[in-house]
Amino acid sequence: MLPKTFNTILIFSLLLCSGISTAQNDSLKQQKHKRVALISSSAVLAAGSLAYLNQTWYKQYSTGSFHTFNDNKEWLQMDKVGHVWSTYNSSRLMMDAFDWAGYSKKQKLMYGGTVGFVYMLGIEVMDGFSSGWGFSSGDVLANTLGTGFAISQEALWNKQKVFIKYSYRESGLATFNPSLLGKNFSEKLLKDYNAQVYWVSFSPCSFIKAKHKFPKWLAVAFGYGASGMIRAKDNFIYYSSSSSPEVYYYLQTERYRDFYVSLDIDFTKIKTKSKALKTIFSVINTVKVPLPTVGFNKYGSTFYWYR
Repeated sequence: MLPKTFNTILIFSLLLCSGISTAQNDSLKQQKHKRVALISSSAVLAAGSLAYLNQTWYKQYSTGSFHTFNDNKEWLQMDKVGHVWSTYNSSRLMMDAFDWAGYSKKQKLMYGGTVGFVYMLGIEVMDGFSSGWGFSSGDVLANTLGTGFAISQEALWNKQKVFIKYSYRESGLATFNPSLLGKNFSEKLLKDYNAQVYWVSFSPCSFIKAKHKFPKWLAVAFGYGASGMIRAKDNFIYYSSSSSPEVYYYLQTERYRDFYVSLDIDFTKIKTKSKALKTIFSVINTVKVPLPTVGFNKYGSTFYWYR
């Protein structure tokens, strides 16, 4: 589920707040201090977040023997794409952090690139012992794809040319099932899959070798979303109105997939000498900039001034 995957990327993003830079000119003492800071902060934040998840997410369910759970048909696979987004960005940012700490390319790929995957695997194991959930092989596959996408680009190009991003726009559907889709903005930001879109974003200039005058930071993005989802697999639900809580209404909406084409900004292509800005730009690049977009679904196409 996205509340857990979003928590992952938030944690690893915080590790970069001290600034990303190459460590070639650092002394051995400086590199040692950076590595100690990186490893210790990673361990503390990961352990703390798992404890937090256990308290807020798993405590409401009883625990039992390890079991599996097939949720591949839920939420029109939006939760799976959320896992790809989370592990991709966790791997990308952690590889930057390992580079900052002076690790070799091999170490950066092997350890930095897989930290997010290992973390998410730990969460899946916790799911496996929870009566409310179960170990999902689909989630593990999605985590593998996200991590692999980040590592393969770093191994091939020594940088990321194609980014996986997230965007949110209010859907209005959380009102009908707030326990699953969110009771307030912060919850809906994480839980309402109807309001989320996941994007593959890249700057065409990254693949053009010939001389050109196009801005390197201008990107094209292709997105995937879904609409009409009140519950994980079906939409049969009774809900009460806030004005008449004693009266219950029956609701059924149609579920369908959405596809988008839009413009975006690759913040990593913006030149700056500031290490702090480089860090900020790298973290911001997990989110798509709201810009004019064309959406497509079974009913046709729609133009949005921003998405």
